[in-house]
Order: sequence, then structure tokens, then C-alpha cells
Amino acid sequence: MVIHNELNFTNSKILLIDDERDITDLIEEVLKSDGFKEIKKAHSGIEGINLAKKYSPHIIVLDIMLQDIDGIEVCKKIREFSYCPILFLSSKNDEIDKILGLSSGGDDYITKPFSPREISFRIKAQIRRQHYNKSIENTNEIINIGNLFIDIDGGRVLKEEKEIELTGTEFKILSYLAQNLNKIISKERLYEQICGEYAVGCDNTIMVHIRHLREKIEINPSRPELLLTIKGLGYKLIKE
Repeated sequence: MVIHNELNFTNSKILLIDDERDITDLIEEVLKSDGFKEIKKAHSGIEGINLAKKYSPHIIVLDIMLQDIDGIEVCKKIREFSYCPILFLSSKNDEIDKILGLSSGGDDYITKPFSPREISFRIKAQIRRQHYNKSIENTNEIINIGNLFIDIDGGRVLKEEKEIELTGTEFKILSYLAQNLNKIISKERLYEQICGEYAVGCDNTIMVHIRHLREKIEINPSRPELLLTIKGLGYKLIKE
């Protein structure tokens, strides 16, 4: 692997969407102390959507419980024009709430009360993954698996010649498995690739994304033929 440029967190644009100003102020303070310079804050769902369009952030931290629009709906609206990583904040710790957040297009889920340092860690993990993907030398690499065509450089997936919509994390998982075709990839290795060094709490996240990937790429998601679970070992992407 050849790295062409050094990782620089200060150039990353962060958008915080939360109607509690104390929380956005606290997160902003911690992020600035960690070197982030370009931080925007929105205190309503509508303001957040508008800022996301205007600002084109690299990462969004989004509270689920907003007063004007539910955070899930905000995420869906943003996904209509952006696939930047979205980290949900929520006071709800139920698994169903996490699944709803991730299935709406979110990439990570952090429950309140939280440590602002944890948010900074998770933001940095997402940036590392983006940096890693951009730093790998590929030459218009397209991988064909059955009726799937995975354009690694273009960030697109075609199924039966029709483009399917994947979240950023779903594409990372699929492209990594495709680049390791027919190899068993352990959960721990996927954690490292998708979540970065800070892998705590990624177990359910990865499982949810795998399930949603199957719903999008498999003919029968309940009986997968491409994306297999190898019990006790991990996951494997194979040709039909």
C-alpha cells in the first residue's frame, strides 16, 4: 500500500445537529481541542438538512430526538443527496432503535450519556477509513460477482445492470469482502476495517449492515448465496 498524503483531521468538515445547545457546544469544544477547525452546528432538523446541503460536511453527528423533525427522517432526507458518514446520538439504548437508525442510512450509533471524547474517537475512526480507502492505488477496479458489478473507485454497485443504493458503511463492507473474495473475514478484521481502531460496540452495527446488504444484493436474503456467515469464524463473499 502506498500512502500519497498524510492524514489531517483539521481539514475535515463536521456538522453537529442537536437541539440541545449545551451538547453541541460541548462536542464542539472537545473537537476543537483535538484539532478539528471546521465545525458547523444546527439546532433543528430543518436547519441541519439545509446546512448539510450548503456545507457538504465530511461527517455528520445527528441526534435522533429532535423537536421539529425526527432524526431518522433527517437522515433519510440527507441520504437523498449525501453519503457522508452519519453518527447517531440517542438516549434510547434498545436494539430496535439502533436498527432503525442504522437502517435509515446511519453509520454508527452512540447512546447518551456519552463521553465527548468517544464521539471524537469515532469521528476520527470514520476519517481514517475514508483516508485509507482513498490512499489505496486502484485502477478503475470493477469486481464482478454473479449479477453484481462492484465499482471500487466509483463507489457504485450494479445489480442486473441497475444501480443499487448502499450506505457508505455498506459499500465499505461489500467492497472489502469483494477484494478478499472467497476468503473468510473474521468479525474482528471487519471491525478494524470499518470502525477503525476504536472498535468497541461495533458488533451489532456490523450485523445490522450485513443483514441490510443481503436484503439489497441477495435474491433470497433469508437464504444467502453470495454473502455467507461462516459460523464462529466470520463472513465470506463468494461467486454463485
